[in-house]
Amino acid sequence: MGREAELLAPGDAAMAQARRRVVIFLCTYNGARFLAKQLDSIAAQTHQDWVVWASDDGSTDATLDILAAYRATWPAGRLVINKGPGKGFVAHFLALACRADLTAGLYAYADQDDIWEKDKLARAVAWLLTQSEEIPALYCTRTRTIDADNNETGFSPMFSRPPGFSNALIQNIGGGNTMVYNHAARLLLMKAGEPVNVISHDWWSYMIVAGAGGSVRYDPYPSVRYRQHGANLIGANASWRARLGRLAMAWRGRFRGWNDAHINMLRALDGVLTTESRMVLEKFAKSRELGLLPRLVGLRQSGIHRQTRLGNLTLVLAALFKKV
Repeated sequence: MGREAELLAPGDAAMAQARRRVVIFLCTYNGARFLAKQLDSIAAQTHQDWVVWASDDGSTDATLDILAAYRATWPAGRLVINKGPGKGFVAHFLALACRADLTAGLYAYADQDDIWEKDKLARAVAWLLTQSEEIPALYCTRTRTIDADNNETGFSPMFSRPPGFSNALIQNIGGGNTMVYNHAARLLLMKAGEPVNVISHDWWSYMIVAGAGGSVRYDPYPSVRYRQHGANLIGANASWRARLGRLAMAWRGRFRGWNDAHINMLRALDGVLTTESRMVLEKFAKSRELGLLPRLVGLRQSGIHRQTRLGNLTLVLAALFKKV
C-alpha cells in the first residue's frame, strides 16, 4: 500500500485500495496453444492488484487443464473459472461484464492468445484514477502485432483525433484486448444488458461510454503484443489487404447492417445517451435513408467521422452508394 493510503483513515484506505483493484475478464475457447503465455504476462504485471475471472466456452483441448493448473499455483482467489454461455465471443465477454455477483474498481478484457506488456495495467490504472468515479471512463491503446512465434510484425493503426461518440458510431479505435474501464462504465454495460445485438463487445463499450458523455483515453503506447495467427476471430486490420477487405465489406452492405444493429440498440437505451449524443444518433440514422445529396449533407452535419483520411474517403464512398 502506498504512502498516500497510509495517511487515510482505515475505511478510506480500504476504499482507495478497492478502487485500484482490476477484475480481468478472460474468455477462452480451445486456446491451449497460447494461453500459458498470456497468463504468465498477467502474472508479471507491475500493477499486482488484480484477479482473473476466466470463462470457458466449451473447450475440447487442454485449455481447462491449463486454467486449473494456474489456479492451483497462484494465490487463492487469483483465478476464478466459469462456464461460458456458448453463444460466440461477444456474448461470452458481455456475460462476464454483466455479472452482478462481482464488484471492483476497474475491469479489463483479455484475449487468450496475446501477451501483455508488464506495465499494461499500471498505465491504465494511473489514468483511470485521475477520472471521477461517478463518470464512465474507458482506457485503450495501440497494439504491437506479433506472429504465432512472438516475432514482431508491426503495429495497429495510429489514431490522432480525439475519441468521441461521432467517431464511435462508425469506427472502433480500441481493441478489447487493450481496454480497461471503471465501475461507472461497467454499470452502463449492465444497464444495456447481456443479450445485445452488437458487432463486438469492445466497439459496444467504446460506443456507449462515449455516448453517455464518459471519458475515453486512447494511448498511442502499444500495451499488448497482439498475436496474429490462423485462428484469430478478428485481425489487426492494419494491412492494405485488411483495408481492401473493409472496402469490400462496405460494398456488400455489411457496414450498413452493422449500423442498423447499433442504431436499434442505442435507441433502446433510455436515459443513457446525452442530449448531444442522441441528436448525433438521430441525424445519422435519418440521413442514411435520404436521397443522394441530402444523405451526404446530413451525414456530414451529423459529425460522424473515421480517424484517418483514407478511412473518411471510404466512408464517403460508402455513403454515395447508400452502404453506410
